[in-house]
Amino acid sequence: MYRVVAAVPRLFLADPEANVQEIGRLYREAVKAGASVVVFPELSLTGYSCGDLFEQRRLLDGALEGLERLRLLTETEGEGGAVLVVGLPVEQGNRLFNAAAVLQKGRLLGVTAKTYLPEYREFYERRQFCSAREITEETWRFRGEAVPFGAGLLYEVNGGELCFGVEICEDLWVVKPPSQDMALQGAQLILNLSAGPELVAKADYRRMLVSSQSARLMALYVLSGAGMGESSSDLVFSGHALAACNGTLLAESQRFQQESQWIQADFVPRWLESQRRSWSSFHDCPTSRGRRISGEKVPTIQDLQGLPLPLHPFVPEDSPERNARCDEIFRIQASGLARRVTHAHAKRLVIGLSGGLDSTLALLVCVRCCQLLKLPPSFILAVTMPGMGTSGRTKNNAVGIARETGAELREIPIAQAVAQHFQDIGHDPQKTDVVYENAQARERTQILMDLANQEGGILVGTGDLSEIALGWSTFNGDHMSMYCVNGGVPKTLIRFMVEYAAEQATPTLAKHLLDVNNTPVSPELLPGQQHTEEIIGNYDLHDFFLYFFLKYGETPGNILSLAQWTFREIHSPEKIRNTLALFFRRFFAQQFKRNAMPDGPKVGTIALSPRGDWRMPADASSRLFSLPGE
Repeated sequence: MYRVVAAVPRLFLADPEANVQEIGRLYREAVKAGASVVVFPELSLTGYSCGDLFEQRRLLDGALEGLERLRLLTETEGEGGAVLVVGLPVEQGNRLFNAAAVLQKGRLLGVTAKTYLPEYREFYERRQFCSAREITEETWRFRGEAVPFGAGLLYEVNGGELCFGVEICEDLWVVKPPSQDMALQGAQLILNLSAGPELVAKADYRRMLVSSQSARLMALYVLSGAGMGESSSDLVFSGHALAACNGTLLAESQRFQQESQWIQADFVPRWLESQRRSWSSFHDCPTSRGRRISGEKVPTIQDLQGLPLPLHPFVPEDSPERNARCDEIFRIQASGLARRVTHAHAKRLVIGLSGGLDSTLALLVCVRCCQLLKLPPSFILAVTMPGMGTSGRTKNNAVGIARETGAELREIPIAQAVAQHFQDIGHDPQKTDVVYENAQARERTQILMDLANQEGGILVGTGDLSEIALGWSTFNGDHMSMYCVNGGVPKTLIRFMVEYAAEQATPTLAKHLLDVNNTPVSPELLPGQQHTEEIIGNYDLHDFFLYFFLKYGETPGNILSLAQWTFREIHSPEKIRNTLALFFRRFFAQQFKRNAMPDGPKVGTIALSPRGDWRMPADASSRLFSLPGE
């Protein structure tokens, strides 16, 4: 894991010596905080708004003197090899370039020049600077040494594990930013040295631009913007710094601060590489190979404090965003079901309603489907089938939810039919084993399938993504349906969706929905209490494991470390380890169920349909995914 810092120093306009002192102070602070890379704003050694002072020899020489002092600083105080990236004017022949110098351990690794120079409205950069396209030589001489010079340079450190590129301000705002080629050539990190003046609503656009570019490139994009100290004659600079990774904003500075500040973002480059490998069209864009510059080792972070590791990675932490996500998922589920109803000319929606989380969500989706198709809620046939382990609480909630939503409710007890089945196959009804449980699940599915045939309808499945991952279903029992609306929704997210639905519901319906949320997850197949999470482990843990296993291809050992850190105040290390071992055993052993799962809508980036996202042989060995010591 690497820590990238975007520093916004208080600027001293046209005073490189003072700027070096402030840049140096912030660099030392960032190094002490474990920074791998520290980036400063555009032309931060001189100031961006110097105007025609850039034509003065003394200012240009002062910038070079400042660069030399910073080079020495990285040699003496760049603990661990932290990279420093700073902006300055650079001469080559009779041309002047707006550039970024990359320093590490007393070396000037390279100098990246700005390609796109704004020359509109308040900007007139071409008055002083030339575009990187006008560079005549691929090196720039500094202290008698030839240093790589140009646009699109790629800097590699830690043996190539971390690759980063640099672009400067306007380079991001154009139709085809240089960072596109950098990412295609392997850069997981893009640094932007910026000095964009602030205007009304510009910060929102900048924030959107950085986030969307990080998503398009599948990269960490870090921008450091010039702030206090730039000229205020006609413009104001706010010191806006941003860090976004794959579309998610990780850190942002406070704008218009009067003092220096910095933000940091931690990331794991190989997570991005894993996603790029699975995103096959990422590499379809043509690109030319850029120049690569090898640096040395930079510090890495072992403390996971700065890495965004939510307890529920499938669920947005922000309430408005979470509600919007829940509503969008409802729309996707209901739309998919409506399409299937239309195609099949179905006359009813048939659903088994247990009073548990999954069937409750599926019924709410059915209600939305009916609203889309302008059908009455009585189009839904909800069936409750009390058996050997059905509790009064869940049955009461099932009845109440059906009544409040307007669905037709039928009660069909299964105990007598299951007892007859036990007699037919010669099973002792006192033996509460897997036969005892699965016979009930299959009896319920048979009833529902037959009712769907009888009604000319389709059976709506209720199994969720977490259950599908663990194979926590009875093969050809609750595992089967005619359309499974919950197959792309993990258990942890279902709780929030039911809660969201309760906020929109009548008081009576909301009361039932919230009670469903508070009821322990149980298949209710055995007499007395039977809690799923006591058998297979906590669903918060399983969803966490599933997310990092499928999204980033992480190893069991790393997933264990991430989980033990994230859940350190909730679960013991031993419990987390045991649950993870169980997760991998079940995930591999239960693929045969996923290979035969019914159709259903994908709602997020992680899905397990054998026809789409996850194709795996049912007899694959799980040995490689055993935890150390097992």
